[in-house]
Amino acid sequence: VQLVESGGGSVQPGGSLKLSCAASGFASGNYGMSWYRQAPGKERELVGTISSLIDSTNYADSVKGRFTISRDNAKNTVYLEMNSLKPEDTAVYYCYAPRWVSWGQGTQVTVSS
Repeated sequence: VQLVESGGGSVQPGGSLKLSCAASGFASGNYGMSWYRQAPGKERELVGTISSLIDSTNYADSVKGRFTISRDNAKNTVYLEMNSLKPEDTAVYYCYAPRWVSWGQGTQVTVSS
């Protein structure tokens, strides 16, 4: 089981980024998947989840209405689309597969003017 995140970078406040999490070793579409983030000096926090089967999503209050999780089962990939980014969204973002207790290596997102 392997998760590889990509798509991070630097963006100005109000900008957008779309992160990808490419899974291998299992069919990610059959399982719930999560995105977490960890800012410098802070604990890792849950950003949001997407369930298996019906793909229902849930988000932390801090990102609700701005972030969207989706998946493409044909590509075995989960996405985190981030809009209206704020400086407080700066963090390393991680993909997580709870069923396998597996983390990706993380991708850095920096929001700064």
